Amino acid sequence: MSGVEAQEKVSSNRLVTQLGDHSPTVLLCRPCLIVVQGTLGSSPEPPPESWAEAPGAMKGLTCFFLCFFLSESRGFEIPTNGLSEFAGYGDLVESAPGKFQFVPENRRYQRSISGESGERMEDVDQVTLYSYKVQSTITSRVANTVIQTKVVNHSPQPQNVVFDVQIPKGAFISNFSMTVDGTTFTSSIKEKTVGRALYAQARAKGKTAGLVRSRALDMEDFKTEVSIAPGAKVQFELHYQEVKWRKLGSYEHRVHLKPGRLAKHLEVDVWIIEPQGLRSLHVLDTFDGHFDGVPVISKGHQKAHVAFKPTVAQQRKCLNCSETMVDGELVVMYDVNREEKVGELQVFNGYFVHFFAPENMDPIPKNILFVIDVSGSMWGIKMKQTVEAMKTILDDLRTEDHFSVVDFNHNVRTWRNDLVSATKTQVVDAKNYIEKIQPSGGTNINEALLRAIFILNEANNLGMLDPNSVSLIILVSDGDPTVGELKLSKIQKNVRQNIRDNISLFSLGIGFDVDYDFLKRLSNDNRGIAQRIYGNQDTSVQLKKFYNQVSTPLLRNVQFNYPQTSVTDVTQNSFPNYFGGSEIVVAGKVDPEKLGQLQSIITATSANAELVLETLAEMDGLEDFLSKDKHADPDFTKKLWAYLTINQLLAERSLAPTAAEKRKITKTILQMSLDHHIVTPLTAMVIENEAGDERMLADSPPQDHSCCSGALYHGSKVSPSSVPSWVNPSPTPVPPLPAVGAQVLESTPPPHVMRVENDPHFIIYLPKSQKNICFNIDSEPGKILNLVSDPELGILVNGQLIGAKKPKNKKLSTYFGKLGFYFQREDVKVEISTETISLSGGSQTSVLSWSDTVHMLSQRVLVSVKKEKTVTISLDKEMFFSVLLHRVWKKHPINVDFLGIYIPPTNKFSPNVHGLIGQFMNEPKIHVFNERPGKDPEKPEASMEVKGQKLVVTRGLQKDYRTDRVFGTDVPCWFVHNSGKGFIDGDYKDYFVPQLYSFLRRP
Repeated sequence: MSGVEAQEKVSSNRLVTQLGDHSPTVLLCRPCLIVVQGTLGSSPEPPPESWAEAPGAMKGLTCFFLCFFLSESRGFEIPTNGLSEFAGYGDLVESAPGKFQFVPENRRYQRSISGESGERMEDVDQVTLYSYKVQSTITSRVANTVIQTKVVNHSPQPQNVVFDVQIPKGAFISNFSMTVDGTTFTSSIKEKTVGRALYAQARAKGKTAGLVRSRALDMEDFKTEVSIAPGAKVQFELHYQEVKWRKLGSYEHRVHLKPGRLAKHLEVDVWIIEPQGLRSLHVLDTFDGHFDGVPVISKGHQKAHVAFKPTVAQQRKCLNCSETMVDGELVVMYDVNREEKVGELQVFNGYFVHFFAPENMDPIPKNILFVIDVSGSMWGIKMKQTVEAMKTILDDLRTEDHFSVVDFNHNVRTWRNDLVSATKTQVVDAKNYIEKIQPSGGTNINEALLRAIFILNEANNLGMLDPNSVSLIILVSDGDPTVGELKLSKIQKNVRQNIRDNISLFSLGIGFDVDYDFLKRLSNDNRGIAQRIYGNQDTSVQLKKFYNQVSTPLLRNVQFNYPQTSVTDVTQNSFPNYFGGSEIVVAGKVDPEKLGQLQSIITATSANAELVLETLAEMDGLEDFLSKDKHADPDFTKKLWAYLTINQLLAERSLAPTAAEKRKITKTILQMSLDHHIVTPLTAMVIENEAGDERMLADSPPQDHSCCSGALYHGSKVSPSSVPSWVNPSPTPVPPLPAVGAQVLESTPPPHVMRVENDPHFIIYLPKSQKNICFNIDSEPGKILNLVSDPELGILVNGQLIGAKKPKNKKLSTYFGKLGFYFQREDVKVEISTETISLSGGSQTSVLSWSDTVHMLSQRVLVSVKKEKTVTISLDKEMFFSVLLHRVWKKHPINVDFLGIYIPPTNKFSPNVHGLIGQFMNEPKIHVFNERPGKDPEKPEASMEVKGQKLVVTRGLQKDYRTDRVFGTDVPCWFVHNSGKGFIDGDYKDYFVPQLYSFLRRP
């Protein structure tokens, strides 16, 4: 429950004071990154009798009660606005009977109302919630939220007002301010020992602090309480900050709303600014349809606004109700555009952030061991929910996956002693096994994990695992070890010594009896993460949701590299896996004086290829874009870098191997916490009035840490690696790249090639004759032409024609809109269209766009994409094919985007190679003679003998666009009329094939 609540102070035998010279100390516990909201909530019991004995210094606030329950969070400083003027309180005095009432001794005003059934009680609430406002601004995944409430006491008696809000786990509380009848309290961050000294002094004066622990699934509590005099006004304002982590294909922004009563002004504004562009946006119906039509969504290409501003009438549960229907969460779901490129590199104000979320790739096969605790403590709802979840999870396994199940109590059992394919029969058998489990006995975590590791290691040693697969262990447990090895550090050491580097361990801790800190260390130490699962009716949903996040590995061994000369302080940049629907985020500092442009190079392995992806930062447009939006946060890059860095340091600190290393990390965390105004286990928030003579303390106790709440990845920091030697597909020798981040070298294109351009013009270069012969093919859209067909070597190149938007001069031009390359021996297919480039190996496919610079190596086939320019395909650096992309104005009335293809002559094909281009790899003899003036004075004619025929050819010019993609370079050639008849074997229609990957059938 979150909110603001009032209490009437009427007891004469208890000490009740108004705002005076001193205020009590406040304890800030377990700060978290979360979403903020305020609510009117019920007040705790009145102060104990012993408070009446407190010294006179207790003039002031009766109680100031502040709590942060933050399992993973810290905070940034955000400017706090002063208290604005209150106006028009008198016309809204709402009563709110029920769970939010005024209760000191008798806890309510009572008024007699006669009626037939006798006397009944009516509640009269004399404290007005004047306004309840929440504003969230999200800039490139960094969300800043402000919750502000204004309350006025119309009662003739002092009232306790409680500000109790819930914020999301993982949020940074960055600032808190409170203004009580003109006296304002603001916050600052101090080193913890300084803050605790102030706290100790406050306790010596009889001040009190309280700690309330929250066990909510996704939220934590922030709570403060203050007594206000009759007619007094109070404003609370809380700032917090969080990073939006992508899960299952979208970002989720939750605003917890519990005002507890009707508010005269209830306003929620969510502003989203995403330079990458917004793909989707919607607001979930979390109020059972009560507020249909109330949320107003305005969405542009890169910006959106969600407004939720119900009137007092709309807030009511029913027409005559005084209770509010606003009790829940406003949930905004959105995602950004990714169709054009796999990553977004943003540089701003001396920092960079790199968002990486590729799509359109087939999943990597996975080897997965489920290790399930079936000890006695799992009896009942926890086991029932776990079995239900496991049955669904097993059904979701893909046939190419391998799996087994290990269940343990004081003993360890296995459903299968080795990994088996996830066939329908095996899945059914595994489900039957799980359904028969009866929880009992103790908990032997050590032996269970070692058994799972042994099964994976043995399968790998026997060659049973696909070398491109991903291996995962998912541990589900609700308690600490009670049998076997009991020492947690020893279990951690045993696992680390036995597990292979390619296995990731994920730990799911059910309930609060389990040592969650241990599970975090265990997983972080072995390339995974831990997550707490709450033991209730939703346990099954939580388990399935977590599995869905890791069920689709798309990449493994993902490493981000940046130029060391201009980039420093990079966060974790190496990750064992990338899972579909998520996002990896890397940040660092940049020196703008040393950097004209920032380029990253990412190396990774997909299901069917080795990948190298180059990303060039948008250096210019971002500043201009952000400056035009008043809601954009200009410090989003700095905040995101600080958030990642501090969280990762805290995780490293918990795993530090020596005391000296731990002290070094501690020193760094402390300095960063002070520099960035963040509450961590090493700092405290001091809250004081302007004069500095009234202070409270917000203190964060020691807690477990892992980076980063909501994030799916725990990576590592590694030194930049060299770009693989195969990245450069040039047939000429190229020196190795000297530095990571250096531009991938491009070779000068071969001067003489065979090519097809425009609609479509074929230019055949004959090396022995040193002549270019050209011809056109006039056909229909949709037809597929064979360009190269070499069944002996299993190499194929086909092109599919597309038509112009409409005819010009009664003729519809055609172009190549799609090209297919098939390397049969390698079982690799490459399909290139004007929109995407796909590489298929076996049953696995990776799809990229022209907006990326990427290199993919599969078997002996290398595909290199140069952003918006070319695709080069090479086979063992002996055969080369280049494809050029031609973009036209989208609104052009006739022209369309199309592809050009360039193939250097080579003797690497077999003697039987054929096709419209392939037949000329075995060069025919030609003789051009009797050159003479033609009908067009600028186009002379000549006779050409070739293949036993005598043809009339015309001198002309065609274009080569490899060095000048706009205007092209003129290439003189002899043009053969009638679609190349006489120069090509047979008729051009003989080169039609039925499918994009069909070999040419020759008579």
